Order: sequence, then structure tokens, then C-alpha cells
Amino acid sequence: MLKKILVAAAVTGLVASAALPVQITPAFAGKSGCREAAKSKFQGDKKAARAFKKECKAHWKAHKKAHGKKG
Repeated sequence: MLKKILVAAAVTGLVASAALPVQITPAFAGKSGCREAAKSKFQGDKKAARAFKKECKAHWKAHKKAHGKKG
């Protein structure tokens, strides 16, 4: 009985994980770079995405200058 419950729970977990859609979330996009973050945040609005990308790159350059390469 316990074996059947464990197997059913494992199968349910596998099916549920396979059914989840794979999307770029803002948290993941932040680790992928400014371009990907802009694409995921402003889908379809290229003007706003470009402005966000430029602002993001400027912020990153200022952070890199203040903290060095590894900061």
C-alpha cells in the first residue's frame, strides 16, 4: 500500500513538473543580462525595451566602476 502511494506521488510530481511552462521570469532575466531582462519585461514594446536596456547597461557600468570586476 505504501509503495503504491509513493509511486503515485512520484509519477504525479514528474507529470506536474513536465506540464509547467518554461518562461523567462524577471528574476531569471536579471541574471541573463540587460538585453534579456528588457525583452522579458517589455514584450512587444521595443522603444521601452531599448530605453530599459540602455539604463540597465549604464547602471551596470557604474556598479562595475565603483566595485571593480568581481563586485
